[in-house]
Amino acid sequence: MNAKHVFLTTALCVTAWLLSPLTAGAQNGDSGSKVRMYNTVKQKLLEGKQVVGGTVSTSDPNIYCAMAESGFDFLWIEMQHSPLMYDDVAKMIWACKDAPAIPFIRIPNATEGDIQKATDIGALGIVVPMVHTVEEAQDAVKYAKFPPVGRRSQGGGQYGRLWGSDYRKTANENMMIVVMIESPDGVAIVDKIAAVPGIDVVFAASGDIGSFTGWERTDPRYMKLIKRVRDETLKAGKILGGPFAWSDRQGYMFFQGPGEGSLIKSGAQMTLTGVSDDKKEDVATGDEPL
Repeated sequence: MNAKHVFLTTALCVTAWLLSPLTAGAQNGDSGSKVRMYNTVKQKLLEGKQVVGGTVSTSDPNIYCAMAESGFDFLWIEMQHSPLMYDDVAKMIWACKDAPAIPFIRIPNATEGDIQKATDIGALGIVVPMVHTVEEAQDAVKYAKFPPVGRRSQGGGQYGRLWGSDYRKTANENMMIVVMIESPDGVAIVDKIAAVPGIDVVFAASGDIGSFTGWERTDPRYMKLIKRVRDETLKAGKILGGPFAWSDRQGYMFFQGPGEGSLIKSGAQMTLTGVSDDKKEDVATGDEPL
């Protein structure tokens, strides 16, 4: 596939995805109304903009708020590879409820219970790891969406206080489902996974695809798998996601950015750059450098 073909395919993909909100309201049985859009990540994607999320794995609300107010479009709250509990995450989201970054949660498993809890505490994006089958993708949509689209239960939660009294009528159009393709099994049927209605983003998990195959990222076999994820996602008219390091690659629009540990380290290094030796002690003790 040449560069021109990739560009045209990407354009068609985004156009198809842009047209989907024109049916907003129909999913809730309201064929003529315009649904309020408060998921700014989805809105930016509708406008053809790339979006970047910072990764949060710690339960400290101060760190969460610092990340949420730093300019990221969304926060990738990491519950698959961290000890975070839903009670922790609920408090984190509430502590910074007016911050511009939208909460996305990578859930531990694509179960009804996990998705129910994640949506109840206010996530507007559900990131589903290790999607190997069409059924797993379908289940994610089913559990995250209210009837008639899905079978999400309307229980208690802080979602209404976060997103407004009309949440029940608007949630289906604002909720985003991100499926992660992380293994050769997932890559083999990525065309079918991407075609599932209600899936917004297909994410090429660069690390695990390499881990499951044992191939380096420079290996032509590895690159062929990544290319298949890209091509089939765009062909299906869905948004293509990947690591932030791939932000200059054609077709990619949705990115997982660095975590708080990396950002604290790089921020400290930037602070110390150019500081003279006799001032470094002041910086280390918390005093503002001159």
